[in-house]
Amino acid sequence: MIRKIIKIDEETCNGCGACAAACHEGAIEMIGGKARLTREDYCDGLGDCLPSCPAGAISFEEREAPAYDHAAVLAAQGTGCPGARAAAIQRKPVSAQAAPVSSQLSQWPVQIKLAPVKAPYFSGAKLLVAADCTAYAYGNFHQEFIRGHITLIGCPKLDEGDYAEKLSQIIAGNDIKSVTIARMEVPCCGGLENAVKRALQESGKFIPWNVVTITTDGQLLDG
Repeated sequence: MIRKIIKIDEETCNGCGACAAACHEGAIEMIGGKARLTREDYCDGLGDCLPSCPAGAISFEEREAPAYDHAAVLAAQGTGCPGARAAAIQRKPVSAQAAPVSSQLSQWPVQIKLAPVKAPYFSGAKLLVAADCTAYAYGNFHQEFIRGHITLIGCPKLDEGDYAEKLSQIIAGNDIKSVTIARMEVPCCGGLENAVKRALQESGKFIPWNVVTITTDGQLLDG
């Protein structure tokens, strides 16, 4: 089948091993001091390894490759995907008399795939690109992140295709002032972070950006 998969330039690779450590599927191994994609069927095409490569030796390509075999990855790991692992979270009860929290969402739609490329609300906007789990995991998400921002959400693990092209069009075609990436700590969110970073590069603009990472139990990780 033709699908998106990573490509490693062995001449550019400096042998640091960061990509192999970042690949939670175990598709990359260090052989002879170089990173190699040894299991194409383990590569999910999300690119969590791309931001980890300091040499810029990893890129995407579309070519004939075996389908991603999620079951084989789980069997090899002996565990489930970190992003899908079940866990109970204990919370202290909140008083029923607590004041309701107002929504800070200032535009619609919010899904990246549904959002227009041009819209008046993008003019002078501080853009928030968030993994869709973040607002559920972090209790004060509206007040701390959505407020004052134009919000776009997505999930690279569940959505088909790549967000980078559309996000690049939005950034290039509008007066975007800054970009905040809000992601979960789980590996699959690396695909969203990487898509935004590539969109910023492809837009040809130099815009301030930052990444915020939220744990599955709703804590902010220090940068």
